[in-house]
Amino acid sequence: MNATVNLAPMDSTASIRPAKSVQNLSREAWVEMQLIQTFMRNARPVHYAAFVMIVVVMVAMLYRHVPSMGLWLWVVAVVVVTLVRALVINLYHRKVVGVSGPELHAFMARYAWIWPLSALIWGSSMFVFFLKAPIYDQFACILVLVGMGAFAVGTFSSHLRSFSGYVDGLGASAVAALAYQLVMERGIPSTFNTYGMVVLVLTYWAVIRVSGQRFHEAQRANLELQFDNSELIASLTEKSRAAVEAIAIKNRFIASAAHDLRQPVHALDLYAGWLVAEPQFVSLIAPKILRSTKAVHDLFDSIFDLAGIDSDPLRVHPREVDLAVLVQDLEVQYAPVAQERGLRFRTRVAPCRVRSDPVLLKRLVGNLLSNALRNTHRGGVLMALRRRRGVWRIEIWDTGVGIAKEHQQAIFQEFYRIPLRGTEEGFGLGLAIVSRISQALGCPVGMASRVGCGSVFWIDLHPAAPSGT
Repeated sequence: MNATVNLAPMDSTASIRPAKSVQNLSREAWVEMQLIQTFMRNARPVHYAAFVMIVVVMVAMLYRHVPSMGLWLWVVAVVVVTLVRALVINLYHRKVVGVSGPELHAFMARYAWIWPLSALIWGSSMFVFFLKAPIYDQFACILVLVGMGAFAVGTFSSHLRSFSGYVDGLGASAVAALAYQLVMERGIPSTFNTYGMVVLVLTYWAVIRVSGQRFHEAQRANLELQFDNSELIASLTEKSRAAVEAIAIKNRFIASAAHDLRQPVHALDLYAGWLVAEPQFVSLIAPKILRSTKAVHDLFDSIFDLAGIDSDPLRVHPREVDLAVLVQDLEVQYAPVAQERGLRFRTRVAPCRVRSDPVLLKRLVGNLLSNALRNTHRGGVLMALRRRRGVWRIEIWDTGVGIAKEHQQAIFQEFYRIPLRGTEEGFGLGLAIVSRISQALGCPVGMASRVGCGSVFWIDLHPAAPSGT
């Protein structure tokens, strides 16, 4: 279980809680979005080509050789459908570009009819010129339609549904025009030629559909590869960041351990030399040696605790825990420490039971108590049980030096110590161990603090289920 640390000033509700996974686009959703973006991007230049073909090629060749009414009705229809298609593309770029999921699919479904309609109108030009215009003009106009089909493979196949509708509309209208000519024709040679045209159109129609399908699959495979590569790069970047962070932690550890070991070890050397030189002062020197030895011992204990958590994941054995008894046990353990430092140590308990691991929970609260006592020089420490929003909360208040807001995000990191006068010895590991244990137990840990006024840390625990349920 991952955890995030969210800390805030005294009146906030900051806490450590399980992190919520960020919902990124799935590979399929991302690929679909990119394919539609490519489709819309490629569709825009087609309008310019369409108008060029209308004015320069089709109209210029046909307006003297075919009935004017049919030609101009067809031109108007092409212009209208082309403008509508341009409006749809502009609407997409204004409102839907970059959107994925149901909204994008709904947009494409709403306007999918534009492309088949456009192709039907273009293919219906066969009604206008086939067997009506001179043979060379017919050939040129057919080449235009053939080119539009081939052009659709590269421009429209990104969105397979629109591509299929466009090609089917183009092919169906061309075949319909040829079928109409078969019905109207009576001469066998010309009928034979029309049948040949039908076969050619159907063959080309099938080839274009297969080509578009394969081109679409190639585009999809390429985008899937891009997505996988991006995921791999992101994973490698995250691992690189973690490695750099691990190196930074190691460097902080070396600097911190070297600094913290130097002073007590140097003191031990001085006290040992003093004891050898003047053994009559043993009663004065022995407590100093004991304190220096304890400092070294505490450092190694903290390091071994953290190393043990990292190398051997904590095994949680949840059961019903009487918090009042746990608080009383901790009071017996830490009251002498507070008394030795001249501090008041108070507890407020209430009869309550929660479900947790008693050993890990006691270790978690003990680390917070030790941290509070270490950084409190006058006043005292209060450990209280409170009912808050349906959960039991263990609160540990102190009147210590407090923690500035800029340090509150970092105090749960390994080997982080607050650069503030008045904080005592310590190796920046206690709160890191607190963070790890809270993750294992699944209980949020929060804090609030003001510099010079003290701090409060809390642990939220869910009540144990009533017996028999």
